[in-house]
Amino acid sequence: MAALLMAALLGVAACDGDKPQHTAQPAASSAAPASAAPSPTPSPTPSASPSPKPPASPRPSASTSRPPSTKSPAGGFTVRPPGTGQGPAGSLSRTQGTDIALTFDDGPDPVNTPAILKILRDNGVKATFCMVGFRVRDHPELVRQIYNEGHTLCNHSWQHLTDLAKRDPSYIDWDLKHTNDMIHAAAGPDAPIKYFRAPGGNFTPDLVAKAKSLGMDSIYWDVDPKDWDHKPDSSDAAHISRVIAQVKSHIRQGSIILSHDNGQPDTIVAYRTLIPWLKQYFTLECLPT
Repeated sequence: MAALLMAALLGVAACDGDKPQHTAQPAASSAAPASAAPSPTPSPTPSASPSPKPPASPRPSASTSRPPSTKSPAGGFTVRPPGTGQGPAGSLSRTQGTDIALTFDDGPDPVNTPAILKILRDNGVKATFCMVGFRVRDHPELVRQIYNEGHTLCNHSWQHLTDLAKRDPSYIDWDLKHTNDMIHAAAGPDAPIKYFRAPGGNFTPDLVAKAKSLGMDSIYWDVDPKDWDHKPDSSDAAHISRVIAQVKSHIRQGSIILSHDNGQPDTIVAYRTLIPWLKQYFTLECLPT
C-alpha cells in the first residue's frame, strides 16, 4: 500500500509540472518578435507573403501622369501652365483659383454695356466691370444694372489718365475716392468696390498702396487680346477673328482676361463666340467681393 501511495504522489507532481510549461507557451510565443534575434529564414505568414506577380492594370503615379487640364481633346488647344499671378508693383494678374475672370474696362457705355450684359445674362456668366468715374456719373442706371445682375464693381479712375501714378498724391486720393463716390451714388452705399485697375495697367507701389488703403486690391490681367487695337487695314471680321484667336491661344486656368465694353462693338461680337467656347473648358466667374 505504501508503494501505491508513493506512485500516486509522483504522478500528481508530474502533471503539475507539465502545466506551467503548457500555459506559458503562448506568452513566450507573443514575446518572441520583440526579444528574439531575427531568423535568417523566417517562416512565412499570410500577411508577409509576396505577391506572385504585379497587378494586371497598375495605376500610373501622379508624378508621371499628365494633368487632365493640359490638353483639351475636343477643343484642340493647349492650356498654358499657371503663372505667378503677380502683375506690376504687386498687382494681381490671375484669380486665386482655376476660375476665369472676364473683365470689361472703360464703361459704362450706353450701347455696348447693355449688349455685353445681355450676352452674359443669356449664358449665365458673371464678370467684373472696371468703370471710369465720369461715365459712371453720366450713366448711373447702367451701374445699377451691372450691380443688380450680380457682377463685380471695379474702380478704373475718374478720367482714365494713363499717367495717373505720376500725379500729385492729393489728386490721386481725390480721383480714386471721387470715382468710388460716384459708383456708390449709382449702385447704393453698400455696394462693394473691392478692386482698382490703373489706366493702362500703369501700377506703381504707391498707387497700389493708395488703392489698398481704400479697401481695393489692384488687378492687372493675364490675357490681353488688344481688342482696342484696330489695325488700319483690318476689317471688322478680321479684327473679331484676331480677338477670338488671341483669347483662345493664351487662356489658362486662373486667367484674368482684359477686354473693353466702351466704344468696342467688335468686342461684343467676339464674345458671342468666346463665352460659349470658354464655358466648355473653364468656369467663368466675377472676381469675388
